[in-house]
Amino acid sequence: MYIVGGSASKTIAEDLAKILNQPLANVTIKRFPDDELYIRILDKIAGEEVIIVQTTYPDQNIIELLLLQDAVREAKAKSITVVAPYFGYGRQDKKFQEGEAISARAIAKLISTNAERFITVDPHKDHVLNFFTSPAQSCSALTEIAAYIKTKHIDVVLAPDKGAAERAKNVAKIVGCRYDHLDKTRIDGETVTIQSKNLDVEKKNVAIIDDIISTGGTMAQSVKELKKQGANKIILACTHGLFVGTAKEKISSAGCTELVSTDTIASEFSNVHVASSIADVIMKSKK
Repeated sequence: MYIVGGSASKTIAEDLAKILNQPLANVTIKRFPDDELYIRILDKIAGEEVIIVQTTYPDQNIIELLLLQDAVREAKAKSITVVAPYFGYGRQDKKFQEGEAISARAIAKLISTNAERFITVDPHKDHVLNFFTSPAQSCSALTEIAAYIKTKHIDVVLAPDKGAAERAKNVAKIVGCRYDHLDKTRIDGETVTIQSKNLDVEKKNVAIIDDIISTGGTMAQSVKELKKQGANKIILACTHGLFVGTAKEKISSAGCTELVSTDTIASEFSNVHVASSIADVIMKSKK
């Protein structure tokens, strides 16, 4: 078995190679002057099972993944497993208006063309796995996030809305505290309102858990509401930290104590590592 790390997920690939005790393949990834991508697998991987690790965000990383898959196939690998720690385009999982592309389905079909298996972490909706024409699975980073939060002396874990309450419940169980949820209404892609709700957080340390932080609007409004209710320390944690535009500034100015994400998308806030959860899925299939 060989692990092939794409440029968007080098740390996860390295961690996965160590956990599985398998070699990390030598790969050349470079760009031509016109910005087109060049991929070459340097190791002899013919007849080997190969795991390609590459987040599909932003767009150029999708092209890199597709070329990595092609290079591995050309090198006559026995099988290809694609691990996309963050599955980009996964949120457009249905047609909201006439004429729209179902983006999650389109990208899933492209990846499936050259993969025997697909694994991702905390997809926005589990049913996107059904778009893949090869077997697809997901794992969760909640255990790792909960372990991190447990060191922060948290009194209550909150979800940003009722739909994410189960996620907060699972984390709170590991942390050993109570959980609740905020009442959120989304106006558009960047605007949300948080309705007032007594959460009993006065002088309490609070953690808000979500799967994705994108523009930061939801989290900023949530922090402001908790501050109004007298919360002490407020930690925001997510699996996938996109932090688009001024998201970090928005969240910080609202009064957030700490912002933390996993390494599915590498950033300065990636203090939680997901490779062990991915490795569990891979090892279970070997039994």
